Amino acid sequence: MILKWLEVGSIGANCYIIGCEETREGAVIDPGGNGPSIVQVIESLKLKIKYIINTHGHIDHIGANRQVKEATGAEILIHEEDAGMLTNPVSNFSMFMGRNITSPPADRFIKDGDIIKIGNTIELEVIHTPGHTRGGVCLKTGDIIFAGDTLFAGSIGRTDFPGGSFKTLIESINNKIMCYEDHVKVYPGHGPATTVGFERKHNPFL
Repeated sequence: MILKWLEVGSIGANCYIIGCEETREGAVIDPGGNGPSIVQVIESLKLKIKYIINTHGHIDHIGANRQVKEATGAEILIHEEDAGMLTNPVSNFSMFMGRNITSPPADRFIKDGDIIKIGNTIELEVIHTPGHTRGGVCLKTGDIIFAGDTLFAGSIGRTDFPGGSFKTLIESINNKIMCYEDHVKVYPGHGPATTVGFERKHNPFL
């Protein structure tokens, strides 16, 4: 699997570009900002982007949706519970940062258990992990989980925003991420990568 990791936007969110080595078909997970840089990397990798996948609807994860979609023609995928945030600068928080940023609406909703196929070699399983937002999701392929703002290295996503719930987030992490083996790697929405095993042993919230 082709995997490129970029830190984007003023808050420093992680954007992941993945692709099938056989077909060069790809996807962008959480293009939160710096659209031209994301597009430049896509072009350098010679990928045909099929999907833009948002793990949730906050501005630091959707901010470059429009630029990437216009450059690639990719479909925007998000959980239905967060879909309204794409087009609402109040609920996606861009208005509170002094900017009214919106994304094109979702082309398709994703839900728990869905499989997103990319080329011949990548299958992303959608894992609904509410708590940071109502529609937050993680994406698992092989021994990798793209965790959005559900789980960080040594921490968890904030739960004090509208739609957040500490109890729900902890249940999501324990029931839907900690069920995997220790070696499974976690690529979060902010900060460095970690593993399920490390977080099971050392994360103070768990």
